[in-house]
Amino acid sequence: MRWREADGIRWIEADLGIGRAAFSARTGGVSEGPFESLNLGAHNDDDWGAVAENRHRFATALDLEPEDVAIGHQVHGTDLARHLPPRPEMPFVSPGARTPEVDGHVIVEPGLAGLVFVADCLPVALSGPDGVAILHCGWRGLAGGIVANGVAFTGATDAAIGPGIGPCCYEVGEDVLDAFAPFGWDLPPGRGMDLVAIAEQLLREAGVARIDATDICTSCEDGYFFSHRRDGGLTGRQAGLVWMDRQGG
Repeated sequence: MRWREADGIRWIEADLGIGRAAFSARTGGVSEGPFESLNLGAHNDDDWGAVAENRHRFATALDLEPEDVAIGHQVHGTDLARHLPPRPEMPFVSPGARTPEVDGHVIVEPGLAGLVFVADCLPVALSGPDGVAILHCGWRGLAGGIVANGVAFTGATDAAIGPGIGPCCYEVGEDVLDAFAPFGWDLPPGRGMDLVAIAEQLLREAGVARIDATDICTSCEDGYFFSHRRDGGLTGRQAGLVWMDRQGG
């Protein structure tokens, strides 16, 4: 993965063979206050006009049409939406529009992109012979099987894990420990839960051969990323986005 920049917008980009993934930073937008500056999420107190402009800027920086980017209402579940051209039913271009409750998107043809919003949860991108996918992976989704769902949809051989909260900053309680108990993992109470390590293990167990992950903690890097934990819930959202390469990688 590597950092890229266009017109003040910064993101981390990953090559996934038949697809590409981008993980946004918070720079280059027009939002103010706790949402400064490239807030892409609309389910907070930010101005919808600012969010719409931010979404347009991010899509344009990636050379994508905002109307071709699919989103959903995320509920920390494991359901995914599968999309076909010409246009998704969940428009990125319209903040505040009603969207189905899904925590990931599967893209099977060039021309569309899928996007998830994050502010500590992991954005996980997948690529395989049956398409590409982007997953919103908090602890509930990881424990519930969202990784296996995404791999099953795509036949994933490659994965990229974007920035999320690190074990340096992630406090967990008994509910989290109980959720992961069936996996036999010894998760320490208090600070120290490593979402990236858990995601990597689940990906390997599902048969994904190549995994690329950042070592960036969103809670530590306040100049580059929003963090729900760090900011007490009053914060913006960055995004993970995946699309199929028209040139085939």
